Amino acid sequence: MTASAYQDILDVAVRILLFEDQSITIVFTPGEGSIRLPTTRRLAEYLGIPHYYVLPRFAAMERDGLIRRVERVGISTTPAGTKAIVSLLEERYPGVADALLPEGVFSALKRLAGTNGSNDRIPRE
Repeated sequence: MTASAYQDILDVAVRILLFEDQSITIVFTPGEGSIRLPTTRRLAEYLGIPHYYVLPRFAAMERDGLIRRVERVGISTTPAGTKAIVSLLEERYPGVADALLPEGVFSALKRLAGTNGSNDRIPRE
């Protein structure tokens, strides 16, 4: 499946980060930016559905290379997942991430995700 097949669950994750938590945890590593996602239990609670309905969607996203799950660490995006979330932020919530994050962070994430027409690495100062 493509990232667009998971837009509904990714959108819920984004809404939790932006409007409930008002916090986005991003980990930058050489050539990659990864976004930490809410837990599957948190997503299920937000949606008002049993937790076991969310688990297969996350397993499929992991299988399709959009997320990675690490025991006792949490769920975060892969480069493909980061690109999907950055695209969602730009399309559905323009300006919200820029207002929430320190200056330049969202631009750097967009560059790494390749959503602003550039795959250049973040310049070091």
